[in-house]
Amino acid sequence: MEQLSFNQRQRVAAAIKEIRHGYSGDGKHGTIGTQVLNFLDGHGAEVRALTRSPEKAHFPAGVCAVKGDLSDIDSVRTALDGVSTLFLLAPNAPDELTQAMLTFNAARDAGVKGIVYLSVFKGEAYADVPHFASKMTVERMIDAYDLSVTILRPAYFIQNDMRQKDALLDGGVYGMPVGAKGISMVDVRDIGEAAVKELLRREQARARLPREIYELVGQMPDRGKTRYAVERRSRPSNPIWRR
Repeated sequence: MEQLSFNQRQRVAAAIKEIRHGYSGDGKHGTIGTQVLNFLDGHGAEVRALTRSPEKAHFPAGVCAVKGDLSDIDSVRTALDGVSTLFLLAPNAPDELTQAMLTFNAARDAGVKGIVYLSVFKGEAYADVPHFASKMTVERMIDAYDLSVTILRPAYFIQNDMRQKDALLDGGVYGMPVGAKGISMVDVRDIGEAAVKELLRREQARARLPREIYELVGQMPDRGKTRYAVERRSRPSNPIWRR
């Protein structure tokens, strides 16, 4: 990644809910929002992070914590004032669809030129899963209005397996129903890095960029019969981006 020189400094807003999308039992890796902020650090961007509790936030130096919530559209509009690029992570909540759509509308009204939106891998295949269906509807909105957005579709997070630690170590049972087909997992750090690459690419673009979609998956599917060394699992050396 190239660094922005000081005369190129622009504002990048990371719209972040305080919700554990990526789970880490030891607290070393944090959420996707945290990873985005960490990877933005050092690129010369002015960053705002929307959070419900600025006084409790532990962001990298230079990040401006803005009090607000995606369910409070007035606070979103305030946070977006003067912002040129946005990372949008909507929470898995009953009103996720409403929050995401209102934020997109607010971003469009504010003149935000580029957005990176966190969706989900193969969301179209699971119409009965509410937070999958919500993300697919948001993608339809992005397509219908021809918005300048990068859509990231990550697969199951590796960090979620920390929830399986006790069952694995104590009973030798892996509780996720992946079966023999398996699932290609992705590390939240790779998601954060991918998001920042797209944020900076859209920020630095001289012309409007078209909508793009990337599926973020691991190289090989992990199957239910695989023996997991939970405490030793490391980040894949070559994560895959698929258009």
